[in-house]
Amino acid sequence: MYESTLFTIMLIIVLGIGSQWLSWRFGMPAIVIMTVSGLVAGPFLGLINPAEDFGNLFNTVITAAVAIILFEGSLNLDYREIKGLGRPIFRIVTIGALIAWVLGSLAAHYLAGLSWAVASVIGGLFIVTGPTVILPLLRQAKLKPRPAAILKWEGIIVDPLGALLAVFTFEIIKFLLLEDVTAIALLLFFAASIFAGFLGWAFGRIAGWMMEKGHVPEFLKSPIVFAFVLACFTLSDGLMHETGLLAVTAMGITMANLHISSIDDMRHFKETMSVMLISTVFVMLTASLSMETLLEIFNWRIISYVLFMMFLVRPISIFLSTVRTDLSLQEKTLLGWIAPRGIVALTVSGYFANSLLEAGFEDATILTSLTLGLVFATVCAHGFSIRGFASKLGLAVDDEPGVLLVGGSVFSAKFAEVLKEMKIPVLITDSSWDRLVAARNLGVPHYRGEILSDQTDFQIDLTPYEYLIASTDIDSYNALVCKTFIPSFGRTNIFQLSLHNSHGDNLIALKPTVGGNIIFHDGATWEVLNKKVESGYVFRRTTITEQYPYDQYVEERASDAELLFVYRASGKLEFYTEENELRGDIGDVIVSLGPPNKGQDRFQEKYKSLSSSSLKSNGKVY
Repeated sequence: MYESTLFTIMLIIVLGIGSQWLSWRFGMPAIVIMTVSGLVAGPFLGLINPAEDFGNLFNTVITAAVAIILFEGSLNLDYREIKGLGRPIFRIVTIGALIAWVLGSLAAHYLAGLSWAVASVIGGLFIVTGPTVILPLLRQAKLKPRPAAILKWEGIIVDPLGALLAVFTFEIIKFLLLEDVTAIALLLFFAASIFAGFLGWAFGRIAGWMMEKGHVPEFLKSPIVFAFVLACFTLSDGLMHETGLLAVTAMGITMANLHISSIDDMRHFKETMSVMLISTVFVMLTASLSMETLLEIFNWRIISYVLFMMFLVRPISIFLSTVRTDLSLQEKTLLGWIAPRGIVALTVSGYFANSLLEAGFEDATILTSLTLGLVFATVCAHGFSIRGFASKLGLAVDDEPGVLLVGGSVFSAKFAEVLKEMKIPVLITDSSWDRLVAARNLGVPHYRGEILSDQTDFQIDLTPYEYLIASTDIDSYNALVCKTFIPSFGRTNIFQLSLHNSHGDNLIALKPTVGGNIIFHDGATWEVLNKKVESGYVFRRTTITEQYPYDQYVEERASDAELLFVYRASGKLEFYTEENELRGDIGDVIVSLGPPNKGQDRFQEKYKSLSSSSLKSNGKVY
């Protein structure tokens, strides 16, 4: 039994994290790959059945994981992020949720054939979207800030509200139809919900106070918050089922808005935990399904219900709830389409299926199949369409890999100008207006502000930028910027200028662990690059062709020309570094910084017999 359980755990983790990697590698929705992996390993091949292997621990693990995921998501809900969006978000999570509940209940009764009692419960539950599916989709889609913020806030806030609404409806039904349920039970439910919100707020305030006052050492901050989350969830859920989700959401929002100095470190830890839990939980849930449940999804009643929810209920609830708001038609259209259901819907519907059956509602047997059908349909449809649909509506960031330059100077301004001319998104940031003079004169996008300030996240959108180059004249500051943004950009996409070996901060010994990759070549310092630009060196773009191969380009270029980056024909951007010896292939563009003449006489003499049209296809330097 031990070996069998160990094998199950191993396979769940491998399939979950492997699905995340495949999603990153091939640009596919992670939720879809995880769902398919679980179905293949579970009901199709019969390799694992987590529900049987884990026994009573199965539901415990799922609910605890959902609590942690909800807390991690709510830890990102800073009120400063929704400046100007408060009204649309409030309406969507209140009026929109109410409309979705009513329409969803009607559809469940008339289309799925459920009794009014069961239809009302499931209609309340299906207003949820949730961070387990929304957050991975947002990472994949690269939406613009407004629609991304609305989808994130809606998913995280409505997740516990949907579960509570279903519980509330269930309690009402029992009160109306079952003699042993009294009005006191309803009052207790409301009291427990209010207490859950207060408990989450209190836990958040206490945890924040302990960390800010130094009562918790740095190495224990994340583990203690982790323990607080589980304690908060368990206490609240033990008092009244499903109120634990509300408690941990309130705790996360409270801590997010205390602006704790070390909140980012905790957020990165929780994000790592969340990715792990989302991956494993989806595999566990789908691998535990039976073939009978899967086949029942193809019942015409379930199919019609799913289509009605996707194409009518969601759009109607969004458009009606956002009347007289400043949302554009494009934003309403996108929000009206994107509403994937996830872990909370699956887990809570399983609980209600059992509870309703025990209460005598025989039609509750199809709830699991109904929920799975809606989850799988929305995850696949929205996962594969969100990027393309958002692009069509003009609400997605361009696919071009953008560059964020930290530090204004003549070199960075000219460098940014070249990127801009090549249609590559670029932004220069600096805390000094004086250092941004060159960027302003050249019309290059720029932002005046401290990149390390926590206000930066709410002032500029970093989504378009895939690479960061710290290009100030202070090595230690460059290293600090790179260290700070490694979790956001990834270590391989973080660069800084060459260190001052002879003077300055002497960071040579720290290069392997602190700072970014040294860009260009060792010795290309801030002073060297700016001196070249000021003395007349120019940026050149050279296209590699069959007639003008890379080896010939390297041989003929000026000896003191600085190779900067390669813009691949595929659209990928690769920077020259001391460790990365790049080669240009046919169709690639090499960008360099070289002296004004760069051997132009030799080039013109060699190709003077060629026509201008031939020159156009034979590799060009301009």
